[in-house]
Amino acid sequence: MMQLAAAHVQAGKTAAAEEVCGKILALSPKYPGAFHILGILAAQEERYDDAVGFFKKAIKGKDDIAVFHYHLALALQKQGKFSAAEKEYNRTLALQPDHIEAYSNLGIMLIGQNRWREARVPLERLLEIQPNNAEACSDLGVVLKKLDMRDAAAALFMKAIILKPDYTLAHFNLANSLLEDLLYDDAVTQYEKAVALKPDFFDAYLNLGEAYKRQGRQDMCARYYAQALKLNPRSDAALGSLVHARQHICDWKDIDAQEARLLEMSRSDATNIPPFGFLAVPSTPADQLVCGRAFVKSREEAHPSAIFRHRRSRIDSSGGGKIRIGYLSADFYPHATTYLMAELFERHDRKRFEITGYSYGREDKSDMHDRLLKGFDRFVDMRLMTDDQAAQKIYDDGVDILIDLKGYTTGGRLGIPARCPAPVQVNYLGFPATMGADFIDYIIADPFIAPMDQQPFYSEKIVQLPDCYQPNDTTRDIADTPSRAACGLPENGFVFCCFNNTYKITPRFFDIWMRLLKDVPGSVLWLLEANLAVKENLKREAEARGVDADRLVFAPRLLLPGHLARHRCADLFLDTLPVNAHTTTSDALWAGLPVLTCAGDTFAGRVAGSLLAAIGLPEMITTSLGEYEALALQLAQDPERLRGVREKLAKNRLTTPLFDIKRYVANLESAYETMWRIWQAGAPPRAFKVGEEKS
Repeated sequence: MMQLAAAHVQAGKTAAAEEVCGKILALSPKYPGAFHILGILAAQEERYDDAVGFFKKAIKGKDDIAVFHYHLALALQKQGKFSAAEKEYNRTLALQPDHIEAYSNLGIMLIGQNRWREARVPLERLLEIQPNNAEACSDLGVVLKKLDMRDAAAALFMKAIILKPDYTLAHFNLANSLLEDLLYDDAVTQYEKAVALKPDFFDAYLNLGEAYKRQGRQDMCARYYAQALKLNPRSDAALGSLVHARQHICDWKDIDAQEARLLEMSRSDATNIPPFGFLAVPSTPADQLVCGRAFVKSREEAHPSAIFRHRRSRIDSSGGGKIRIGYLSADFYPHATTYLMAELFERHDRKRFEITGYSYGREDKSDMHDRLLKGFDRFVDMRLMTDDQAAQKIYDDGVDILIDLKGYTTGGRLGIPARCPAPVQVNYLGFPATMGADFIDYIIADPFIAPMDQQPFYSEKIVQLPDCYQPNDTTRDIADTPSRAACGLPENGFVFCCFNNTYKITPRFFDIWMRLLKDVPGSVLWLLEANLAVKENLKREAEARGVDADRLVFAPRLLLPGHLARHRCADLFLDTLPVNAHTTTSDALWAGLPVLTCAGDTFAGRVAGSLLAAIGLPEMITTSLGEYEALALQLAQDPERLRGVREKLAKNRLTTPLFDIKRYVANLESAYETMWRIWQAGAPPRAFKVGEEKS
């Protein structure tokens, strides 16, 4: 009769199978096999409480049957009773050491609990029994990747693909590994194979968008983020990524509605909105704090199993009297952040500070990279280090203050500062907002950027430098000024200029700019040629506003000396909101080009105002769009007034704090010393103004 019941189960004849089991139990009320089949039937109908009851009765009647324990483990796992399920999987394997499914399911269950080291054991045993099990290769690869054995993991993913070329998950896992190793072309190839095999693979579309973003292909990443959002319209990660990608290419159709929806999500239960892209969405400092906190809370790498603890006795005796500063970044090559900071690294007082650069970004053969190597006391390449290894290195080096120059910008590695390798940790320069992370103690700002009454909107304690938060390299070369004709500009027309990253250009500001072009005959708007899509989109937007698209002139990318020199062919730099020009403002001012800004309410929207105040041009800071537009028009129509601004800029350029790097370094070092004194005193981090600190 048991064979008949089993046949009914195999044929999907549930009622018939139950009837046979009932007859069996009527004859033998404790017959284990009948209870086992009833348990299978209950599990098929997702009646897991009943299934567990039946399987336990089967085991009570016959405890040494491996399959009874295996099916009980499956049912318990479905109930979320993982500890009990683990016990039953282990009992299964004790009875049947070659039970492939038990090894596999136990490993997958442990993976789901982030118990990586424990998951490794059953999966490795499975592969000893079945070396060519593609699924087990991929699963073990995931485990080894989490255990920071990236090369071994990648090899297993490749083996899984060789064994099973149409194994979608293996292509996806390999792509993730390649993405982490900065091999973006190869990652794109594998993600594309994954979505070709599984057209509804949400995570693969989302990560494919990220891979294209890392390549700078904003048009392509927007396409795949849109596909991810189509598959999961409620995904905050997909919407946030898509909005930012569309901002990069100035694709503004329905962008206001998407931004409003993203803002609404951020104020509810969203946890995966990329914080950097969120800065370009009209939002408040409070919104940005909520976004950062939710994001860091949801990131696995931000919650390591162990963090470093720092004993003051150890710290006090290290460094030989010098404070050890570690600068952590992926951008130690020709990059906007590095262009600002190179001279700062060189000018640190080596009698009081020891300076180390910790790099996990690309290495190039540029002059800037060589300069940085000489500018640090030590330079540590962390590209091949895991987060654990990198944090251990920083800790072993005895770093007192770790400066994170990346935050949530592209390529940042949150897992390193999350392990607290230094007793004092600082958010500085790279990410212009709060990180919302408990493991970051301070954020470097200034009175204009972040007034002290804004402290409630920062998880870090605000440290105000007295002039401006941004350093500047005063050794930046400026090439010979090109002719306007060489830049594609009219010889006599007024040149409005904005070399901001294109994601900062918004429809509201573009509306203003187009009105200015209409009001100033012969004028042009000079923009950065970021990508082909943005050029086409902005020309179309100009035409839609009644402006000849030829009045938009696009500047190709140049090396920094040539880029700085061409600023001198423009008449007025027009800034943006909600994200101001940052390094771009410094570039313009260093080259002698007046900047007009509109100050917002957030850190990212007040940077240009801070720079203008520090160079003595507060009259170029407006506080409303109406005031901004009116002043831009006045300056364009009044050559004498604009000439006065330009002359004042030339006079102030080397006599005001903005480009006084010696003064800046002294203030920043004073901030570091105060942070260090607070730590040594055993006090928690506190907000302070440099020059007004209390011991």
